[in-house]
Amino acid sequence: MQNKAIEVWVGVFMLLGVVALVMLAVQVSGAGKGGGETYRLEAKFENVGGLSEKAPVMIGGVRVGRVGGIRIDKEDYGAIVELEIEAQYNNLPIDTGASILTAGLLGAQFVGLSPGADDFFLEPGDMMDLTQSAIQLENLISQFMFNQGKGEG
Repeated sequence: MQNKAIEVWVGVFMLLGVVALVMLAVQVSGAGKGGGETYRLEAKFENVGGLSEKAPVMIGGVRVGRVGGIRIDKEDYGAIVELEIEAQYNNLPIDTGASILTAGLLGAQFVGLSPGADDFFLEPGDMMDLTQSAIQLENLISQFMFNQGKGEG
């Protein structure tokens, strides 16, 4: 009888552990968030680096949306990033800039917005003109090494 009670308690404990892991996974993935109203903006970049869908969109370190999708422009083969911005941030000036940034040295990439000062605002579906592509660490290293080699000669 005592063995049965231990087995039941071990089962309950295991079940609670699985439930806790599922809840943690939902919180970390962001699947439990949102559902609120958003509007879509687009930004064109030469290179998006490792940016992925659902990456955060931030202003001053505050999350204001997420990346809804990334596709190629068939005319000039640039990358068009669809930004899903929360509806409460519907007053972004038309001269707002978008940059692809990295959290830390080797962290995940996100889109950082830098609001401008224009009196007119971006409308849903607008294309942002001021963009800065992702900085590739490999290119920086090769430029540094090339310049160092040049300076020694």
